[in-house]
This record gives sequence, structure tokens and C-alpha cells, in this order.
Amino acid sequence: MRRSARQNAAAVTLAEWCRDNWVSMLLFTVALGLVYYDIVRQMVRVWSINDDYSHGFLVPLVSAYFLWSSRESLLKTEVRPADFGLLVFLVGVVQLVLASLSSEYFNSRASLVVVMAGAVIYAVGWKPFKSLRLPLFYLLLMIPVPAIIYDTLTLPLKMLVAKISVKGLVAFGYSVVREGNIIMLPNITLEVADACSGLRSLMSLLALSIAFAFLTQKRAWKRWLLIVSAFPIAIFTNILRVFCTGMLAKHYGHAAAEGFFHEFAGMMVFAVAMVLMMLLGAILRIGADKHES
Repeated sequence: MRRSARQNAAAVTLAEWCRDNWVSMLLFTVALGLVYYDIVRQMVRVWSINDDYSHGFLVPLVSAYFLWSSRESLLKTEVRPADFGLLVFLVGVVQLVLASLSSEYFNSRASLVVVMAGAVIYAVGWKPFKSLRLPLFYLLLMIPVPAIIYDTLTLPLKMLVAKISVKGLVAFGYSVVREGNIIMLPNITLEVADACSGLRSLMSLLALSIAFAFLTQKRAWKRWLLIVSAFPIAIFTNILRVFCTGMLAKHYGHAAAEGFFHEFAGMMVFAVAMVLMMLLGAILRIGADKHES
């Protein structure tokens, strides 16, 4: 197969490439900033007003940490530009244009990651891209999920949380009836709202579990186990939240299901979820330490 002049050029390290091409890198960064300024600004606004996505402020910082922590090995990586990156770049541009014309926010925001991935592959090749995959694709976690997907997942999760919580209350001797996501106690009626479905805490917990997995685990299967565990942990802790709210509401009425207690319960649910995640990570690390010794 014929190779392009770019591919036939003498191999250099990424550090040398950055030193020789810093002006081009700066111009590309400025151009990218100008194109995506409004898109990113609107996304940051969503983070600030929607608690479901407040973790978005942390995602770029964690991504930057991943990049910084691997800088020494990354800068020694051999640069071999790949023309396939241009195709990926163009796909990202088309994605941005079509999404902008149709006011489809998720794809317009996600196109930023696609464009950057394409630019990396085209400019420096697959080896540096392999090292940059984690910080690049981690940025996808800062993008709010499309409303249609969020709503589709929320309803069945609310039903599941309500159903299991009611079974728990019945098992503890409480008189309770459920209709859909409505829980009826003798003195109060509770609604399992969207915030109690587990999806809200799942969004933040998933972002944190990925960071925690890559920072604490070396084996791929252990990382995946920690990441996947975010799903059952988020659901379990929200079931626990609704169950405890039901018990307290039976004895203390509306005061236990509204206001400060409701907000405090939400924070405690996430704290419990993080403790469970750390315990699982510690167990996996103990297994690794025993194997190494």
C-alpha cells in the first residue's frame, strides 16, 4: 500500500512534535474555542441550574488530571499521523452542523469530543490517541443526557424503587398500598419523584466511579466491575432513601418527607453510595495486594 508523505516522515516523539507545532496547536485551540463557545456556555448553564448534571463542573478537571498524570509516558509516545483521523474530524463537523440546524443539543455538544479525537488521530496518530482516549472520552460524561432518554429511563426506575420499597415496608409490618409510583400510608401519601428514581445519583456516581476505577485499579475487569457497580448501588441507595422516608413519614408525617429532611436524605444517599463504592474498591485492592505478595 502507498503511504502519504506525512506517514513517511521520520518518527518523532510527541514532545518534539508539540515543540515544533505549538503555533498550529494554539491556532486550532482558538478556532475550536470560537466555534464551541456558545455550545459550551449553554452546557455550563445547565450544570449550574440542574442538580442532575452539577457533576459536569468536575468532569473537565478530572479529565485534565488523567492527562497530567500520564504526561511523562505520553510525551515519549511516537508520532505517526493517520489520515483516517481526517475522516473522524469531518464526521464530527457534520455532526455539529446537522445538530445545530436541528437544535439537537446532545449531538452538538458531543461533536466537540469527536472533532478533538479526529484531530488527534490525524495530527499525531494512533499511539498518542490510545493514551489520550481516557481523558478525551471522559469528557462525554459532562454532556446532559437527551430528555427523551432521561424520561424513558426515569419512569421504570421510579416504579422499581417504589415496588421494592413498599415490599420492605410491608416486611417491617407497615400498612402500605402502592399505585404506580404513589405510596399510600395510613396518615400520608408519598410520591416517588424523578429525584428518587436513582437516575440523578447514577449520573454523578457513574462519573466518579470511572475516575475512581482508573485511579485505584490496574486490571481491566476490576475497573469495569467498579464502573458497572454504579448502577445497582445507585438504585439500592435510592430504594433505601424511599424506604426510610416511608418509615419516618408514618411517625412524623409530612415533615419527614419535605423540606430539609428530603434534601438531607438526598445528600446522605449519595454519601452512602460513595462509601459502598470505596468499600468495593478496597476489597478489589486487597485481592490485588494478596495476589502480588
